[in-house]
Amino acid sequence: MGLIRIGAVAAHFGRDLDFDLQRIATLIEHARSSGVSLLVLPDAALGGYLADLRHPDPEALPPALEIAGPEIAKVAALAAEMVVCLGFCEAEGELRYNSAVCVTGDGVLGRHRKVHQPAGESAAYAPGERFAAFDTPIGRLGMLIDYDKTFPESARTLAIDGAEVLACLSAWPTSITNRAPRMAQDRQSRLFDLYDQARAAENQVVLASSNQTGAMGGMRFLGQAKVVGPGGDILARTWAKAGIAVAELDVQAEIATARRVLKHLDERKPEVYVGARRS
Repeated sequence: MGLIRIGAVAAHFGRDLDFDLQRIATLIEHARSSGVSLLVLPDAALGGYLADLRHPDPEALPPALEIAGPEIAKVAALAAEMVVCLGFCEAEGELRYNSAVCVTGDGVLGRHRKVHQPAGESAAYAPGERFAAFDTPIGRLGMLIDYDKTFPESARTLAIDGAEVLACLSAWPTSITNRAPRMAQDRQSRLFDLYDQARAAENQVVLASSNQTGAMGGMRFLGQAKVVGPGGDILARTWAKAGIAVAELDVQAEIATARRVLKHLDERKPEVYVGARRS
């Protein structure tokens, strides 16, 4: 592939789908003008996230959309030649999933349903059941949503499946139980960066981490979008405010360099890990 530009978005999205689609269109155009080939939008970019994570109001949930519906088709048309990942509340019969979809102008390339749910989210969404990488015009990609990246096995499963880039889409808030006076001092701010860097370094892959900004109900979101290299170095980032973190790199060359001496995936010993017989 050679050099490409990867963009990770920090921005606010709410319940108004028309507003969300217009904001997505603006972000795609800004990214396109910067030469971005892969743009990772936040979790719940269509319809917004939950206003209360501990006790979600069943009457105030995000609008449930179908993956084959007009909203996803609109984003695909806006994406055109660009690869775009975004989050939404997916409807399947009576069930709702916190989902991510990856599209180009040719349609849907891949989908992920959030597997790991923090307390309270199960009242709004059913859990996903798998992690799988998929091929895109910019290379093999895997997606994680929010809490998924807290678990090393999630990213590792995607890396083993050949993912070169991990798109981590979040609506990651400040601490709910012990909020710090300044966002930069918040425990969740530190963990958000830590997980992004660790998941990239331990799998020696590129990671693009997006996040919501602003507030919804009692939730205040961190922002802190970033692109992380396969050595765990942050190549580009935003802070608490909205923006796009853009990094230019040769993904395959960067991964090859990181794995030149120590190749973590080949040096695993799954036969001795706890639970290996059940995996």
